[in-house]
Amino acid sequence: MVNITTESVTPAETTAPLKKVRKNRTLGRMVRNPSFMIGALIVLLMVVAGVFAPVLAPYPPNQINFMALLQPPSSAHWFGTDELGRDLFSRVLYGAQTSLEVSAASVGIGLFFGILIGLLTGYIGGAFDEWFVMRVMDSIQSFPFLILALVIGAVLGSGLGNAMIAIGFGFIPGFVRIVRAQVFVQRRSEYVQSAVTIGAGTTRILFVHILPNILTPIIVQATLGLASGVVAEAGLSYLGLGVQPPAASWGSMLHTAQGYITTSPWLAIFPGLTLAIAVLGFNYLGDGLADLWQPKKN
Repeated sequence: MVNITTESVTPAETTAPLKKVRKNRTLGRMVRNPSFMIGALIVLLMVVAGVFAPVLAPYPPNQINFMALLQPPSSAHWFGTDELGRDLFSRVLYGAQTSLEVSAASVGIGLFFGILIGLLTGYIGGAFDEWFVMRVMDSIQSFPFLILALVIGAVLGSGLGNAMIAIGFGFIPGFVRIVRAQVFVQRRSEYVQSAVTIGAGTTRILFVHILPNILTPIIVQATLGLASGVVAEAGLSYLGLGVQPPAASWGSMLHTAQGYITTSPWLAIFPGLTLAIAVLGFNYLGDGLADLWQPKKN
């Protein structure tokens, strides 16, 4: 006689391998996605450069050296020096720190108000949403993003904090529209109707049930917004409305370089190239995330 024994399998034992398989598949898709990998690498390098600028910079960013004015790239100064003898490589590293700080803060401002307004208007709806809130958003979006940031920056005045507010204000309508559209879809779903049936409050429904399920498009938009934030910060600093001298900013360095473009082109080449690569990296990363979370159908 053969004794057959059965062992009970717990839910944790069955779901653990499934989670591992899904994790491996996600990692595999990331590795096979060139847009995501290129963007992630560029953004990682930019973050490392900005965060560790005090360690990586060979010279203090504002150290003036009248014995090394407008020196071309060399072993002593990898990116050359500017009109005051300051090391350009060090200033480019600190410029990354400034760009990250301003773009992250401005996207955070846009996210906070965009999510809040989008959740409320999308869930409640009605004439107030359609004929007031969305018309205000349309009015704001009728201005080109960079022009709007420049106008607000001019009104508020120059400075790092004002630059963050000016750029962040321009992000709000985009996030409002994305969140509002997603809430329109989710509020009719079964899990939301079930939450309403059991008496869940509006705040709990919005922030506990709906918001976690609409994060994917929000994160993608935020990543792409970081690229716009970098460009806007450079534009404001270029016009003297952003970071003020002697603080390092790619935009202010490009403004200074325009007077030396024929005699000392490295003053424009390195900050401009770094700015272009940073924007490209955030755009690649955003496109890669969109492909990973919302794969295109053939």
